[in-house]
Amino acid sequence: MVTGTQAPKAHLNTIHVLHLSRMTKFKQKNNDEESDEESESSDEEDDGSPDSQPLLRSAEIPHPWGAINRIRFAEVGSSMLAASWCDSGAVRIWNLNKQLQELKNSFFNKSEAGPPLFTFSGHQVEGFSIAWSDVAKGYLATGDCAKNIHIWVPNEAGTWHVDQTPLIGHTKSVEDIQWSPTEPNVIASCSVDKSIRIWDTRARNLSSCMIAIEDAHESDVNVISWNKLDTFFLLSGGDDGAIKVWDFRKFANSVKTNKPVAVFKYHLEPITSVEWHPSDNTVFAASGEDHQITLWDLAVEKDDEEIESEDQELKEEGADEDEENEELKAEKNAPPQLLFVHRGQRDIKELHFHPQIPGLVISTAANSFDIFKTISV
Repeated sequence: MVTGTQAPKAHLNTIHVLHLSRMTKFKQKNNDEESDEESESSDEEDDGSPDSQPLLRSAEIPHPWGAINRIRFAEVGSSMLAASWCDSGAVRIWNLNKQLQELKNSFFNKSEAGPPLFTFSGHQVEGFSIAWSDVAKGYLATGDCAKNIHIWVPNEAGTWHVDQTPLIGHTKSVEDIQWSPTEPNVIASCSVDKSIRIWDTRARNLSSCMIAIEDAHESDVNVISWNKLDTFFLLSGGDDGAIKVWDFRKFANSVKTNKPVAVFKYHLEPITSVEWHPSDNTVFAASGEDHQITLWDLAVEKDDEEIESEDQELKEEGADEDEENEELKAEKNAPPQLLFVHRGQRDIKELHFHPQIPGLVISTAANSFDIFKTISV
């Protein structure tokens, strides 16, 4: 995977290309027939073996221009590329082929990477939204804090043509961008102006969009995710702590009638990341500033017997309004679609599902990378 730092001093920032292996250190449960002595012996052998420990290899690219707001990876032809948004207002594209080759030969390498492939400073202000197209390889979209969205088109010479006329429609900072999983000229964006917009990048009238969902959230819309299997579904997360599911098939010409098909309000603070599962069209993950990651399944519903059973459990707990009973009530009132809650990280920035290992989640935060897989997904 590729990551970027946000160091306290600009010249200390780096891009890390990481390779993780031996990520399967789970001890098999002992059989009931196995003696305690055999179990202790087995544990001692496992704990002392270097080959049983997870392995992390790293290749670094110096990034002295400032902190990296967001970074995205794409495979374009034979090149492994990364696009980085810098807090100094520039977007850079990097070729990671050299770093990936180095990871095969050493555990750590601070690479003399040389200059980036391409740099665009036309935004003039910093931004956070950036996305590669999976359909039109090499196409990139970037949005900034001054409400502008620029479309990048690759050239044969290994450079990019960036349309100097931005897509204009948002009235405040563009927080996230997603390309359509099936259409090469369609993107979705969300903004601090509380709206979600769907654009046709070919439109000559760049001040209008195909679909506008005004007041999609009560406050800033921070992140969106386009379902790659059921492409009429879009996921959004906002400063209001809400996660919303939108179905484009139910949209009408009047924006006042465009409502989400599902709303989940479990997180206590703003949502920082959302993503659909790559191979299960009803499962998604979300993270929030409440230091929690949640896994959800839209296909789950409570049946009447389950509801009746939970009501009975609450009655048996009695009417005492003590702390323990309040915690029990909070747990019982969680939406049935909530599968799993992961805690332990502070200031979670992003999460992603592994594209090939079903249910494996990688998350980054101020204090750690966490890599986990639950039995729920």
